[in-house]
Amino acid sequence: MSKQIHKRYFLYGFILSFLGAVCFSTKAVLVKLAYRETSIDAVSLLALRMVFSLPFFLISAFVSSSRASNVTFTGIQWLKVALIGCLGYYISSLLDFMGLQYISAGIERLILFIYPTMVLLMSSFILKQKVNTIQWFAVGITYVGLLLAFFGEADLNQNDNKNFFFGAVMIFTCAITYAAYIVGSGRLIPLIGSAKFNSYAMSFACFGVLIHFFVSSRHSLGSFSSEVYLYGALMAIIATVVPSYLISEGIKRIGSDNTAIVGSVGPVSTIIQAYYFLGEPFLALQIVGTILVLAGVLIVGRSAKSTRSH
Repeated sequence: MSKQIHKRYFLYGFILSFLGAVCFSTKAVLVKLAYRETSIDAVSLLALRMVFSLPFFLISAFVSSSRASNVTFTGIQWLKVALIGCLGYYISSLLDFMGLQYISAGIERLILFIYPTMVLLMSSFILKQKVNTIQWFAVGITYVGLLLAFFGEADLNQNDNKNFFFGAVMIFTCAITYAAYIVGSGRLIPLIGSAKFNSYAMSFACFGVLIHFFVSSRHSLGSFSSEVYLYGALMAIIATVVPSYLISEGIKRIGSDNTAIVGSVGPVSTIIQAYYFLGEPFLALQIVGTILVLAGVLIVGRSAKSTRSH
């Protein structure tokens, strides 16, 4: 791969990862709107998200498996895809939806995006991958911004919500499980392809969520109001199906650690959306934090020459 082609390949990966992060960031706002406007619970809302998402992933799985270039899964690959998919979009999503019942969308996204640091640590210490200087520098700038924004909003919310810290712990645990998903998918995607991996991983996650719903819920999937179904459909298309493919392709092009860093734009996007759609305050510290987060993301966008070739 020539230097020019490699830079273009990296740039497209950066753009896909950036757009995927922005789309994913709409999820927290949609969940908070659903909680505010309806009486839906976390498990039911997550189940509806997966019901509307599942047909897209099943169709994509069939198409990707029918191609001449299809890579047949081994038994261990089937198991890894199922486990990684459920870890990333069943367990992580459930923890996230539970935490969002008690904390704001802005706080949720800021806590969740501690996961790039976890991805780098997992890649470095478990997978023995080298973390270069530019990546550490970008992470440092990004997280200074995230911490500034986090502390500003945490001071505003914690005294009025006795379940604030419980919600924060749920989101923190979600960040750990999602980081493990990013690292695991980064190992499998180069072997089996991003589209096929995403289709099957998300399908397994959907089935996991639906089994959980049918076992634990007293509701049926046909008993909710039209407004609840609308939120479920919006989360499925805008905040699940589209960004999951963007992120998977981004991981393929620029690696899991760089995708995680680029994804740090998500909190900024969520804070802005939460301000306009939920009325959550936009504080001075959040403005400073936003600038630093964007600076960190832009540094990653200019670090093509130091990124591994995939």
